[in-house]
Amino acid sequence: MRINKVTIEDIPLKDKRVFIRADFNVPLDHDLNITDDRRIRSTLPTINYAIDEGAKVILASHLDQPKGPDPRYSLLPVAKRLRRLLGKEVAFAEETVGPQTQKMVEHLNPGDVLLLENLRFHKGETTNDPAFAKALADLGVDVYINDAFGAAHRDHASITGITLFVNTVACGFLMKKEINYLVRGVADPARPFVAILGGAKVSGKIGVLKNLAQMVNKVIIGGGMAFTFLKAMGHDVGNSLVEDSMLSFARDVREAAIARGVKFYLPVDCVVGTRADSSTEVKRVPVQEIPKGWIGLDIGPASVHIFTQAISDAKTILWNGPMGVFEMDAFSRGTSSIAHAVAHAYALTIVGGGETAEAVHKAGESENISFISTGGGAALQLLEGKELPGLAVLPDKD
Repeated sequence: MRINKVTIEDIPLKDKRVFIRADFNVPLDHDLNITDDRRIRSTLPTINYAIDEGAKVILASHLDQPKGPDPRYSLLPVAKRLRRLLGKEVAFAEETVGPQTQKMVEHLNPGDVLLLENLRFHKGETTNDPAFAKALADLGVDVYINDAFGAAHRDHASITGITLFVNTVACGFLMKKEINYLVRGVADPARPFVAILGGAKVSGKIGVLKNLAQMVNKVIIGGGMAFTFLKAMGHDVGNSLVEDSMLSFARDVREAAIARGVKFYLPVDCVVGTRADSSTEVKRVPVQEIPKGWIGLDIGPASVHIFTQAISDAKTILWNGPMGVFEMDAFSRGTSSIAHAVAHAYALTIVGGGETAEAVHKAGESENISFISTGGGAALQLLEGKELPGLAVLPDKD
């Protein structure tokens, strides 16, 4: 797959109304305080570039999945955080579209920034309603920039629909960076190329497994999905998570990879409990000795050692999915150990978004990773080799 999109740098922005679709879908606590602002900070280069070029900046994003207007999902906390991060005033429109917002847009001067209220307060956003897409464009948008990679797999009004009503369309710096790492970095990697895949289910990574198994030199499988592979090999895995419908697929993928000369690694030991609970009794056992009724919840120390050795000579590492139930301290050591091993490898290191990004952050290794994607679902689809709706509507340079 070759992707070479028109970027924000290719377009004159001075005095233009520039609509930047960002991904400010950040976690909030019960008091509506932002607990992790990495997604906001990752879009700052695009916003600052537009400001420096003299654009009138209109920012738009979704937050969570509200069923309609709901103060719990307002983007006002994001506006406050942007003011601090940008070091300037950021106006906030209390409605996404409408007369008041239109008036605020008309009063923007070059270098000003306006953040619209949550796009998903309107049903037309997720249904890609042409009327809502046109209403966004009718704010007087001269240039549309998509920098929301985390939502690029959605066929929504602010992602695809709006591009039908705006003449000048391009991607932002974050989108460009995501493409460079997840497409170009994977398509032409320095070798050995190691893929580490974890998470709960094989079914969620069928496409990724098929696609990457043809590109990599080594595959490391951890997390809940490992138990489907282990059962497919004939092991009794107790009450561990298994997708019985995926057993033949797991067997075929592993055998096909090995036949191509790919080194295929599965856990040799695991941390088990009677239930997925922080207060449960915990044991470390070889995978052949999981007690009946017990659940595998993390990879064990021997697996960590073997996986770390497999990573040690890598020149490119792609990691998507934790090694266990890392949210609970009792089952976080495997994921944390792999995070340290990946972070300190002499390699280009690419981490998929979502839970893997959280795990790396929790391990304190975010600064030591070459690139951490901001998109969980979008990253997975791109790694499957699928075209993302949000990318498909952006023009190619050629």
